[in-house]
Amino acid sequence: MLRFTLLFFTIMVSLFLLEIYEPVRQAVILPFTGLIAAFSSWLIQIFDANVIATGDVIRDSISGYAIQIAPGCNGVEAMIILLAAIIAFPAPFFYKLKGLFWGFIAIQALNMVRIISLFYLLQWDRNWFEFFHLYLWQALIILDALVVWLIWLRYLPKKDKPEDVAGRDQADVEVAET
Repeated sequence: MLRFTLLFFTIMVSLFLLEIYEPVRQAVILPFTGLIAAFSSWLIQIFDANVIATGDVIRDSISGYAIQIAPGCNGVEAMIILLAAIIAFPAPFFYKLKGLFWGFIAIQALNMVRIISLFYLLQWDRNWFEFFHLYLWQALIILDALVVWLIWLRYLPKKDKPEDVAGRDQADVEVAET
């Protein structure tokens, strides 16, 4: 448990520092955020043709309301937490890759719901937008990472029970002794 905790915090802090390092931010984080804005805009356009994306901004061309997807609202932080937890946990490499893939899908899918809901909440009521943006959605995205990790743990392969010297498993020894 100590190994997991130390490795988890080391990986997490290292990745958070890497995320705010300006060359990484410019080369990876900001373009990724722009892709999220473009994809969110594309999803919204299925139902509302008046929506356009420019860089990391999604705008309603009729009302002029717009949201900017800033770093911190792109799901990267939740993914860093999930990545650190999965990498730090002792598990086969294939299961780690599988967990990271499905975790990325789950976090970004919920983040799309978040972005789209905030886009419409801003147009509806600024107070509700602020509440959902600052309190509810922040917690739900991080909770999503925790839930994905717990589900991932559930599907890890089980280890065999240790056998004693005579080759009998522990259950046989307990039955024989009673």
